[in-house]
Amino acid sequence: MYVLAHLEGDMLDSLIGGLLLLLQWKSFLHMLIGIFIGFWVGILPGIGGGTALALMLPFVYKMAPQEGISFLLGMHSVIATTGDITSVLFGIPGEPTTVATIMDGYPMAKKGEAGRALGATLMSSLVGAVVGAAVLAGAIPVVRPVVLALGSPEMLMVIVIGLTFISSLSGRGKHGLFIGWLAGGVGFLCSMIGEDPQTGILRFTFGSLYLFNGIPLVPVILGLFAIPEVVDLKVRGTAIAGDLPPGNLGKGAMEGVRDTFRHFWLTVRCSLIGCWIGLFLGLGGAVSQWVSYAHAVQSAKTPEERAGFGKGDVRGVIGPGAANNSKEGSGLIPTVAFGIPASSGMAILLGGLLIMGLVPGPEMLAKNLPLTFSMAWTIALANIICVPASLLFINQLARLTTVRGSLLIPVIVVLCFLGASGTNILIGDLVVLVISGGVGYLMVRFGLPRPPFVMGFILGNLAESYLGLSNSIYGFSWVYRPGVIILFCVALGVSLYPFLIGKKIAGAKELKET
Repeated sequence: MYVLAHLEGDMLDSLIGGLLLLLQWKSFLHMLIGIFIGFWVGILPGIGGGTALALMLPFVYKMAPQEGISFLLGMHSVIATTGDITSVLFGIPGEPTTVATIMDGYPMAKKGEAGRALGATLMSSLVGAVVGAAVLAGAIPVVRPVVLALGSPEMLMVIVIGLTFISSLSGRGKHGLFIGWLAGGVGFLCSMIGEDPQTGILRFTFGSLYLFNGIPLVPVILGLFAIPEVVDLKVRGTAIAGDLPPGNLGKGAMEGVRDTFRHFWLTVRCSLIGCWIGLFLGLGGAVSQWVSYAHAVQSAKTPEERAGFGKGDVRGVIGPGAANNSKEGSGLIPTVAFGIPASSGMAILLGGLLIMGLVPGPEMLAKNLPLTFSMAWTIALANIICVPASLLFINQLARLTTVRGSLLIPVIVVLCFLGASGTNILIGDLVVLVISGGVGYLMVRFGLPRPPFVMGFILGNLAESYLGLSNSIYGFSWVYRPGVIILFCVALGVSLYPFLIGKKIAGAKELKET
């Protein structure tokens, strides 16, 4: 109670103090350096924000706390933003968390709308970052009771809600929903390869030491989404944007910016989805992007509109872009308040805070409150600087889609192999990349949806872990917890939504015909 009362009295002063701390020339300079590094790390596929943070940790040992925070958080905040650039231009996720952007961003690039797609994803990322920073600043006084109220059963139900969005990510047609759930189930099963988190029993490893820890995410994602596009580019024998003239590819950037504000409430809703999911430990940006993409699909009012997703609908770019950045602000809430990192990137950032002598908890919410607020300012200001700077180079970036495929394919393949091997440099990662690429190509060839597979693969391990924890701590009684019941009702509503909307539209058509 003392901490909360103290926060209420000094809130405005600390908020302004946090901005002034960031605007000191040393702090601001370190943030700019971090933004520059993060820009290029985001564009290069597979490296990841966590890896970049880990590589930069040795440099913060002699930095003052504010300088180190500005450097690390400035870099981490823009990596997700620029990761969308690679996803749009080449169909390769710059970050594992930017896969959903490919679904409509890359088809837009193929149609010669790379500039529009980049403008939309960059501006929606900026809006998402500002919303996430605002949520972080507003949640600081009240975060403790909210986070402590969530146990493993509630976390399990949040994951179940994520799984129910598979119905929106499934392909259309007579058997689209069934095929989508089947793909999600296969992804869920693939996530169980390796050691059982509860008993330690090895499953489906076939005696391979490489599979003891399961199949890594990055090679799977690169294989599913990048390799099929490389094959398609080779078969077509043209540039990514076909035979379109290069002159106007970047000029749609402002149209993409306008699209973001044309669908402003969708942008805000997806930003809030990213904030909500980012708050939960271990879910991260990949889940928030797919759930937001599914929500964008659900926002379509007619089956014809829904059929446009996956073929170049700008809303399929705006939703994931907003969510991917907004989750950074909310992910800092449990990290700073309790020292519980919400993601691997936040875990490394937590290590950086400890290196600089900062202890998460009441000390950060009272004694170092201006420093805590400076984190929210850093997230917002880093993207405010990065996005306009990126928009200045839209024309040059968009022209990459007119380069002959024969020149781009070797570069893309090398980037895929580098991204898949990452920091592990294991031959098994490359084998997984090739196998996933073959599976991805077959899925594209036969019209099978890839997003449900990825959703099931990402959430499988998390669901299994939280189910085991819930049963071991609460027994079967966890199903009667009020939070579980409420979240189950939400999951039920999400899963039934496509059916209800479909029946409503069918009924309206029948009424119109009669």
